[in-house]
Amino acid sequence: MIVEVQGLRKTFRTRARPQQPPMVVEAVKGLDITVARGEIFGVLGPNGAGKTTTIRMLATLVRPDGGSGKVAGQDLFSAPEKVRPHIGYVSQAGGVDENNGARANIMLAARLNGLPTAEAAARTGEMLEAFDLTAMADRPVRTLSGGQKRRVALAIGLVHRPSLVFLDEPTTGLDPQNRANLWDQIRTLRDAGASVLLSTHYLDEAETLCDRLMIVDHGEVVVEGTPTALTRATADDVVTLGFTEELTADDKVSRIVATLPYVRETRIDGSLLRIYLDDGERALPLLLRAFGDHEVAVGAISLNRATLDDVFLRKTGRSLRDAG
Repeated sequence: MIVEVQGLRKTFRTRARPQQPPMVVEAVKGLDITVARGEIFGVLGPNGAGKTTTIRMLATLVRPDGGSGKVAGQDLFSAPEKVRPHIGYVSQAGGVDENNGARANIMLAARLNGLPTAEAAARTGEMLEAFDLTAMADRPVRTLSGGQKRRVALAIGLVHRPSLVFLDEPTTGLDPQNRANLWDQIRTLRDAGASVLLSTHYLDEAETLCDRLMIVDHGEVVVEGTPTALTRATADDVVTLGFTEELTADDKVSRIVATLPYVRETRIDGSLLRIYLDDGERALPLLLRAFGDHEVAVGAISLNRATLDDVFLRKTGRSLRDAG
């Protein structure tokens, strides 16, 4: 394992203000995190879940308040300075000097990470070519597009050949084409032997990109596993039915569904009923027949594959899409 940390914790204390005492905020509440060598591991959760704080602690930028373990073979808690040569970090902001060009930014990062001048220059050239930045290498970064800026930020984080790369919300603000291109570059890192730990609040990004992930909320792990295993543990499919009136747990609709053997679980959301089941295409006609037999009219119907949002909803009682 390239990351093996137990009980990671961080608490912040807000500043006192007039008529408002300081508050204690538990941002991360005892996370256990393991990342295998050569895998893409995701930390998925809503804004404020503790994702950025977690990554910043693992990247030695914020001192943990508690826990134990190693990152890149070095003790994170007693020897963070020994961790740093082995890792790369790309923040949400990117850490790019927009008044200088990509070449100057990457060269500076290489030198700061201890590469001799000649090696730093050669490595900078490799990064410019790898991220298709050579033609614009000396233009001020402020003149580049959002996708180009993210490529510069990635090159800065990778120029010293880290074995572990931390990416904090790497595709925020990118258009679909640039997001897809960046996903390909992240996969290339993994295929070249690097490990990648990224945070995201995008469901499709986590499902498509991550080999394994944990879902976090309020600084705690909700569930962990591969995207496929997590969704299958919830259900294969989700049928959403819409009715004209709000539902309750003991109304006629709920009583009908409770008698059906192929239903795993149900969840009421106002006038909507979500039904978690396997083989939805086969079960849906049977479901509608049961309502017809009891003369219950259904206003709207949708059938979808179960997603990580359904996993989050089942575990927390609210949708990840609505959580922010």
